[in-house]
Amino acid sequence: MSLKAQITEDMKAAMRAKETGKLNTIRLLIAEIKRKEVDERIELDDAQTIAIVEKMIKQRKDSITQFEAGGRADLAEIEKAELAVLSAYMPAGLSDEEIAAEVAAAVAASGAAGPQDMGKVMGIVKPKLAGRADMTVVSALVKKALSPA
Repeated sequence: MSLKAQITEDMKAAMRAKETGKLNTIRLLIAEIKRKEVDERIELDDAQTIAIVEKMIKQRKDSITQFEAGGRADLAEIEKAELAVLSAYMPAGLSDEEIAAEVAAAVAASGAAGPQDMGKVMGIVKPKLAGRADMTVVSALVKKALSPA
């Protein structure tokens, strides 16, 4: 079953169970998927759908930070609930060791010599780790691997 089909089935299940918060979050996700499909006149595959989920997760994390800084715990809780629903659609994450191994392999494959080659390495690593690792962590590991000791 494709990820889009799974999301639709989850929406139906949330409707039947009258889970309003979950239902609203899934509807937001489906609307974003359909918007992208209409704008680009394409049918999204699982990788593109995961990219949308990742973007929405990042937005929720940023919102949580802002709401907590502004003393709005009530709104932060809503965002945290949405984050939990969206996170369920992400593939299993990689461990720090697996991410470090991928980064080391990409550095070796690209022949990167220093920080100026970071774009080359990220170009190799990003497609492999997209949706399975936090790219800010990956970027930091690449930067560390390329910096002189």
